[in-house]
Amino acid sequence: MENPIIPGINIPVRTIFCIGRNYAKHAAEMGAEVPKTPVVFLKPLSTICFDKDKVELPSNLSNVHFEGEIVIAIGKNGKNISTEQAKDYIAGVGCGIDFTARNLQKEAKLNGLPWSVSKGFDNFAPISELVSFNGQNLSDLEIRLSVNDHLKQIGKSVNMIFSIPTIISYLSTIFTLYPGDLIFTGTPDGVGAVIRNDIVKATIHSLNCSVSVQIA
Repeated sequence: MENPIIPGINIPVRTIFCIGRNYAKHAAEMGAEVPKTPVVFLKPLSTICFDKDKVELPSNLSNVHFEGEIVIAIGKNGKNISTEQAKDYIAGVGCGIDFTARNLQKEAKLNGLPWSVSKGFDNFAPISELVSFNGQNLSDLEIRLSVNDHLKQIGKSVNMIFSIPTIISYLSTIFTLYPGDLIFTGTPDGVGAVIRNDIVKATIHSLNCSVSVQIA
């Protein structure tokens, strides 16, 4: 199976990097400390889906949460990128939803185990069409998430603990970044559970991009 293509910039998805606890209020609602360095985890390719797709809840999951996020796509190879150079490596900007099986994540945390499984079910990372990056102000983006047209989350990139350039720079000190790498930059407070038939929509109005999925 070929890697899915990122809509809007037409680059195949490669690695999916995600940043946890990147808004102080979300860290607080999860009972976690504000991190001193970015919290990084990965999602498999099979989590990627697109606008108007369905997200099926596995029968053994009792508490799946939505997490609306600003998403960045990398456009060229990079290693040890400075924060000043980070914008030069961005191909596109959009939004996504990081679905999390909270019961599995909680159990894993309590046992000191990795929690990849809680993030890794099929279609657990819907993304919007990405807008080509042309120097847009990365500190002036606002992510909104609604469930059945009821607003649940609002997050502004200016309130991130680690800015988008900082995240790109940090990741590049550990991993070589490649075209098609996606970065989910963290979710604001207001996360909550979904049930079957919910319509979950993430939007960045200033970029005119959104992704809407139905829970099945």
